[in-house]
Amino acid sequence: MGITVLFPDENVNSVIHGFIPAGRANHYISSLKAGSIVKVDRFEVAICSSIYKITDNPFLIHFISPTINDEVITSAPEINLQS
Repeated sequence: MGITVLFPDENVNSVIHGFIPAGRANHYISSLKAGSIVKVDRFEVAICSSIYKITDNPFLIHFISPTINDEVITSAPEINLQS
């Protein structure tokens, strides 16, 4: 159980699956808003299991205890929400 997030990658027109474990959800939930753009640092990248795969990207961004996410207010890239 946890929170699933999708990270659009503007450089390759792809989406990367992200996962926040239930034990860390309360720490990150207040900074995650639908449609917001966040910068994420200090995360783990893993191969996404085919059982849980929700994107074409083979990788998964996994939030770990040192993960930091900050909302990007200025100079945020434009993301086509229809993609």
